[in-house]
Amino acid sequence: MEDSHSSVGPGTLRRIADTWPRRATVRTDMDKVTDPGPYDPRLPDYPEHLLPFAAHPDYTAQSEDRRRHTNTLAWIAYNARVIAAEEHVANPTFTMLAHGRFPGVDRYEVKQVVQQSHVDEVWHTYMHMVAMQRTREARGITAEAEIVQPVTNRRLFALADQCAESWERDLLFLLWTTVGEVSINAFLDLLAGDRTIQPMHALVARLHARDEAAHGPVLAELMKEIFPRLDSRQQDFLIRWFPEAITAFGAEDYDLWPQVLGLAKVPKAADIVNDARSASDAGLMLTDFSTVRRLLRDLGIEGRVEFDFEALRPGSSRAAGDADTAEHAGVGA
Repeated sequence: MEDSHSSVGPGTLRRIADTWPRRATVRTDMDKVTDPGPYDPRLPDYPEHLLPFAAHPDYTAQSEDRRRHTNTLAWIAYNARVIAAEEHVANPTFTMLAHGRFPGVDRYEVKQVVQQSHVDEVWHTYMHMVAMQRTREARGITAEAEIVQPVTNRRLFALADQCAESWERDLLFLLWTTVGEVSINAFLDLLAGDRTIQPMHALVARLHARDEAAHGPVLAELMKEIFPRLDSRQQDFLIRWFPEAITAFGAEDYDLWPQVLGLAKVPKAADIVNDARSASDAGLMLTDFSTVRRLLRDLGIEGRVEFDFEALRPGSSRAAGDADTAEHAGVGA
């Protein structure tokens, strides 16, 4: 496969900006989201195989209605996770980029693609919000439970709270957004190509992924503009926390699933999730971070980032770290 990041440059930013009116889903596919067509109640809302406890005997012993309700709540939680990442991480970062908080992003073509990407992200929040509401109405769900912040956000916030200086916090948000934007299609593709679920749900993921196919190169280019202009202390800071951003984005969220099972009134929810967690080799939902690795190569720092990409394969016994490890790590000197 061609390394798309190696060809990214100012010309690429201009091409991305020029194609936005024809490419962006907010411009081309709004009707598919707002008028999605019929809902088939026989189809699951979320891929069953993505539930880490799907084969647990205490879960499979539940009634079909309860398992279907759990599946629906998993779809709602998936959307809530996407929205939380957009609202609390990506959007604040794009705001900082638009306001010139980082060096090397003051050119017009940079500001143009940043604003376009920001519009896309706000649209994605709306798109996933509409998808959740449609599901609630179709399944007769009236309650809107407060879903726990995703593990990706929790790890970032825990580190940011320990920052001694504002530039550290800003760089952490930039780092998390960059890793997320160049990797998110692997997350969205978990649903985008699935033919077993509601077609609308796969479509939402596909439309989102189409926009993110442009955002990845944008963030890769911006990082290549910003990183060389940082001082050595700031560069070392990013290099130190790259592994945490990668594992945070790929982590299975074992704090979310007890809540989902609890809302579905599945007995022994904590025990079911703990068993699933114990059976997991690496604690990762995603293992494909080839796009991040290519970015590190482009930045010339792959050898300085302490992350074993070779060990990140399905079934690997690599210790990815406990889901809460980063929440207790120190930041700064």
